[in-house]
Amino acid sequence: MTDAQATPPHPSMWHNRVTRWLAERRLYVQVLLDAGSWAIAIVFATVMRYDFNRLGHIDWGGVGGLIPVAAVTQVAGGLAFGLYLGRWRYGSFEEALALSRAVLLATGLLYAVNLVMGDLVPVTAVLSAGFVALVLMAASRYLWRLVLETRRRPDEATAKRVLVFGAGDGAAQIIGQMLRDRNSPYLPVALLDDDPRKRKLRISGVHVVGGRAHVQRAAEQFDADTMLIAIPSADADLVAELNDLALSVGLEVKVLPAVGELFNGVVGVSDIRDVTVADLLGRHEIETDVQSIAHYLTGKRVLVTGAGGSIGAELCRQIYRFAPDELIMLDRDESALHAVQLSIEGRALLDSPNLVLLDIRDQPRLVEIFEARRPHVVFHAAALKHLPLLEQHPGEAVKTNVWGSLAVLEAAAFSGVERFVNISTDKAADPISVLGFSKRIGERLTSWFAEHNEGVYLSVRFGNVLASRGSVLDTFTAQIAAGGPVTVTHPDVTRYFMTIPESVELVIQAGAIGRDGEALVLDMGRPVRILDVARRLAAQSERPIKIVYTGLRPGEKLHEQLLGTGEPDDRPSHSLISHVPVPSLEPSIIGELRPSAANADLISELERFCKVDDVGSALEH
Repeated sequence: MTDAQATPPHPSMWHNRVTRWLAERRLYVQVLLDAGSWAIAIVFATVMRYDFNRLGHIDWGGVGGLIPVAAVTQVAGGLAFGLYLGRWRYGSFEEALALSRAVLLATGLLYAVNLVMGDLVPVTAVLSAGFVALVLMAASRYLWRLVLETRRRPDEATAKRVLVFGAGDGAAQIIGQMLRDRNSPYLPVALLDDDPRKRKLRISGVHVVGGRAHVQRAAEQFDADTMLIAIPSADADLVAELNDLALSVGLEVKVLPAVGELFNGVVGVSDIRDVTVADLLGRHEIETDVQSIAHYLTGKRVLVTGAGGSIGAELCRQIYRFAPDELIMLDRDESALHAVQLSIEGRALLDSPNLVLLDIRDQPRLVEIFEARRPHVVFHAAALKHLPLLEQHPGEAVKTNVWGSLAVLEAAAFSGVERFVNISTDKAADPISVLGFSKRIGERLTSWFAEHNEGVYLSVRFGNVLASRGSVLDTFTAQIAAGGPVTVTHPDVTRYFMTIPESVELVIQAGAIGRDGEALVLDMGRPVRILDVARRLAAQSERPIKIVYTGLRPGEKLHEQLLGTGEPDDRPSHSLISHVPVPSLEPSIIGELRPSAANADLISELERFCKVDDVGSALEH
């Protein structure tokens, strides 16, 4: 006899085999259980009717005759109502409704048969039997579901023990998903919620044990090592506060994505992820007028300059959703065009006519493209944007941000565009840097074209976007990965932040509601202290990270502003978009700029063109 023959199967193996066998034959087993429930119910109800002590008065032949009637009717009704066809999950509302209808049908027929046959059992016994049968059938389903969910429960030896913060719909969905997935890396052990009305709430056996003030106690009591923020609608302030609180007691922090990131609002275990800086700083609730956007984009030829950049690429992705007749993506970086085509079309053969490799400094070629493609809508996102670098090379800012923008404006006017949206920056509000000066001149040039051409020409101004290429957050992340130190210019410096998708969504919205010559300013919430961002990122590192201060660089402000001096905060169309007037600037004047001039002289010239009140004063100067 071999070892395999001599060793009996482990009890758990028999349990798994039996459970699997039952699961494969669930519907047949359920039919037998329901029929058996009726048999037990009829006998029990009849005996109970005779007070359990006058059993000799019972017509057992009649009882035996009624049992098959009830069983057959139950099965027939169940099939008719879909109860035994595997349509619904055990314990669902739909299954409970079908079960109740089948029991009601069987009880009614049983009552009629008993009446016709001359009261084989007391009438009250028939009615009681229906109720008892329903309870037994529901109980069998509950027990079956309990067994299945116990088998699917994550392995407590390997799964992370999770405190779930938030006892709303998001928590209910994610707890159910975690407990029904044997391979889930997370095991929910307790709920936390600040709402005192939920203190006695249980979700799938996981109960609320307190609010945010009880995080440490709950972590110790339930031996938790992770906290999941299960509130998809949570704003940045709440996520940041809970993140700091969890980290202070040694908990790893996970989060569910914001509502806008979820598909159809349904959450699953795969949606659980680490907290990002966007969660901590950039969750905004944006209401978009989709109809107005569709009106000016759907079926139109749309051209995006700087299509390979962080903003330009997201513009292309969001515009693509509105089914333009043609989406023309223009950039001088071939690798960036490759990436944006791949992200939109799932292919990147670079053989599509909607990709245009072109530098906006090349005016003749730019005019040629505009004349050939005749775009209806233009989003001008191409620009040099790194402030410290442009302070050292202001001539390059003139060539791209000023003359390049003018070339795009002239080409757009020549081809007769319907709507032109210039992407500006908060540094154009009371500018003190080369970047701010050049972008402010771009706003003023756009305003001049609005006055002298058909179509709508406007600018959109906003601050820093999270996760854009070369952003301060990228720098911090790289410095932390290298072991530090993290460099911060000043302990009190603040900046505005918004996620790329949110800012682009507002840009597109602004393009729909903006009026000729305006600059539309996006509300980016409260400014964020950069030191706080650095500390939060450093706190998530497994090793201590030092923070050092380097001092503000030339052209940098301690605090940015979205509106310039004297600019009104007028929001007639959208709660997050301000409309400000922009004085125009005659394009011929900027020909006086000399990119080869000494840096100080060129910067003074740029500043002069930003501050003149009108064309006349510029010429007189």
